[in-house]
Amino acid sequence: MKRPTESIIGNSAALALSLERISQLAPIQRPVLVVGERGTGKELAADRIHFLSSRWDAPLLKTNCAALADALLESELFGHEQGAFTGATRAHKGRFERADGGTLFLDELATMSLRLQEKLLRLIEYGEFERLGGQQTLQVDVRVVAATNADLPALAKAGKFRPDLLDRLSFDVVHLPALRQRPEDIPELAQHFAVQMSAELGWELFQGFTDEAMQTLCRHPWPGNIRELKNAVERSLYRWEDNTTPVAEIILDPFANPYATVTGPAPVQLPGPDQPGPEITDFNAHMDSVEKALLQDTLTRHGHHQRHTAEALGLSYDQMRGLVRKHGLSRRQRRTQAS
Repeated sequence: MKRPTESIIGNSAALALSLERISQLAPIQRPVLVVGERGTGKELAADRIHFLSSRWDAPLLKTNCAALADALLESELFGHEQGAFTGATRAHKGRFERADGGTLFLDELATMSLRLQEKLLRLIEYGEFERLGGQQTLQVDVRVVAATNADLPALAKAGKFRPDLLDRLSFDVVHLPALRQRPEDIPELAQHFAVQMSAELGWELFQGFTDEAMQTLCRHPWPGNIRELKNAVERSLYRWEDNTTPVAEIILDPFANPYATVTGPAPVQLPGPDQPGPEITDFNAHMDSVEKALLQDTLTRHGHHQRHTAEALGLSYDQMRGLVRKHGLSRRQRRTQAS
């Protein structure tokens, strides 16, 4: 069977503890429950459990229980017979049948109805089930790896999750740490995602992040965990116009309104009546030169940090980038002009 293309990245103590638990559980033929916040890599943990087990060359199938209505989820997992419902023109093998001998990953398990939980419990206990609309009892050998970000013990106490299913699933539980609990892994993860995005953008080489940009990444709490970090890194690279310099701007919030704080440009000092300037014969050219000089001066004072420069001038970031391109003031444009 094809190996997964993604891997779990990091060397923190918190992650190492989870990976050690996965390695211990992988060869044991028992159900596994993977618990963690959204974006912590629960699907990658399931991949690792499967490929480290004796089932590695058998099917690994995956289903998101939250993505399907109850009746469709039942058909998807357990299959259906011809005529079981309107539109069922032929018999359908469910994922448990197709995963026979291998592993089935059930993501967002807490969203499964109590009725389907009962059917799942019987399959885990005895390996038996019937297709939807069928009478024949089928037998399969499937290892179930389930994942959730919900508090299943609390749901069981509230009568929203079957306690007997919880007992059967929780032979052992793998807890995946949130990214804020493994901050030392952020630089390595950011570099990994940046190199991938650089290749997608056609960049010859990724130049890294500035110290300030990396501090921004490391200080952010990342409520969306690794998925949010990946999005932020990829977004920041594609918006960064100069692929010959380290990325200095991290775009954490794509919903931030770039025009929300625009108050107009800073006042420009013009010659007074006692200090007449040279005679102006081309108004547009003169104003362009004033605009360019102001931009050059402010960029220099802010270390060519475009977002800080935009804030100093009362411009939005997009307005700032447009003016920098207009006057050829980006580092890449200056290098091209110099050569």
